[in-house]
Amino acid sequence: MTESEFLVLADSSLNAIERALEQACDDTDLDVECSRSGNVLEIECIASNSKIIVNSQAPMQELWVAAKSGGYHYKYDGARWVSTRDGSELLSTLSQAVSDQAGVAVTLPQPG
Repeated sequence: MTESEFLVLADSSLNAIERALEQACDDTDLDVECSRSGNVLEIECIASNSKIIVNSQAPMQELWVAAKSGGYHYKYDGARWVSTRDGSELLSTLSQAVSDQAGVAVTLPQPG
């Protein structure tokens, strides 16, 4: 994948995560605030006064997540973002991190 293809995919993925979290806030008791600055999505969990950061790393063609539970790196396998460490899927890990830090169970849906 070229760098420009990666940047389009990463931007689309960050937008989808933000939309899914906004929908979850509308549908549940979830209270998070999302803000974007370029390739960085900041998810502020209001109840715990904590943040989760998701950002794209173009040189490595990865999405990185920083949460209280740790730091994670994900590569796109042609269908989904997969952890470079343990093979877990980005939205699954992110759902768990948001649930843990926000105190409300959240499941981010797979796009499509």
